[in-house]
Amino acid sequence: MKTDVVVVGAGAAGMMCAIEAGRRGRRVLLLDHAVKLGEKIRISGGGRCNFTNIHTQPENFLSGNPDFCRSALARYTPRDFIALVDKHGIAWHEKKLGQLFCDGPAQQIIDMLKIECDAASVRWCMPARVSSIRKGERFSIATDRGDFDSESLVIASGGLSIPQIGASPFGYRAAEQFGLKVTELRPALVGLTFAPETLVQFADLSGISMNVIVRCNGAQFREDLLVTHRGLSGPAILQISSYWRPGLDLSVNLLPDLDAREMLGAAHSSEKLLANVLGEFLPQRFALRWVEVNFENLPMKRQGARRLQAIAGRLHDWRIRPSGTVGYKKAEVTLGGVDTRELSSKTLEARKTPGLYFIGEVVDVTGHLGGHNFQWAWASGYAAGQAV
Repeated sequence: MKTDVVVVGAGAAGMMCAIEAGRRGRRVLLLDHAVKLGEKIRISGGGRCNFTNIHTQPENFLSGNPDFCRSALARYTPRDFIALVDKHGIAWHEKKLGQLFCDGPAQQIIDMLKIECDAASVRWCMPARVSSIRKGERFSIATDRGDFDSESLVIASGGLSIPQIGASPFGYRAAEQFGLKVTELRPALVGLTFAPETLVQFADLSGISMNVIVRCNGAQFREDLLVTHRGLSGPAILQISSYWRPGLDLSVNLLPDLDAREMLGAAHSSEKLLANVLGEFLPQRFALRWVEVNFENLPMKRQGARRLQAIAGRLHDWRIRPSGTVGYKKAEVTLGGVDTRELSSKTLEARKTPGLYFIGEVVDVTGHLGGHNFQWAWASGYAAGQAV
């Protein structure tokens, strides 16, 4: 079957691209191997879909070329997507830090995109698995549902995160088939694990949460940290995981709103044990274990000035070394992807292969936690949809 545009991947970026191309009068076919539409959208934001962030800026993204995302983000902004959500009467709220969520289930966003695709006369073919892609004057896409011939081909197949709902390396293999470089791939926005010797110290504190500042590799985030049965998670850890590399320590400021030296100095004459003093500012069980691991739990009046200085320093700069991540099964996104030097920042078209486009998570553009990755999906999908 001949068509103008084939989009492989009916996720956030793929549907947005199909909508925009269809609105321009292009004949669009949307392919996906999944049985259910938009599963990653459905499970996002705890089922409420954190569909954008009103503060999205290029600085919220990691990439081999930090400026690559600027063009697409400038041409399709959070306000543009909010207008689409409002058009469909979907109620939403700002949770914190500019993060926007549906009041109701994320299925509303999937339904909205499906309605817009249908209004733009997008044709659907799912589930359908692509077996081969060939390029002559046009693209020939062979699938288990038939063969398709198109002028443009858009790869919007996502990354490796959450394979249990269908993630696959398809997009990276397609890039490599056409001679495009793919950068190093790693799980991102993901929990970090402890080595056995560290895990035995903290695993029974699973469920304890604290508001901290965490730093690593030149980045820092102030968010909640969560102790888990495998290591650390929570928004602070998910954020910093994109910057962490094996062998690096995390620096955790456990008391970001206090001067620990002043606080400890004020309690210096007390008979209270150190853990009890810290337990006034930190979860008590955590304070006790942290002291046991790092210092002697002596009465405050027996803590010398040099030791108090060391304790204060450690409270503001607790160094802990993860052993790894919990992997792609729990990662929200994939860090890395199709090298941005291979693509036009305006259209997302491959420089070496006219008519071939890569959008969304498959590209080496990875956002911070909090709706930024969805905004990249909408913006990159829009940019390619205007060009195909």
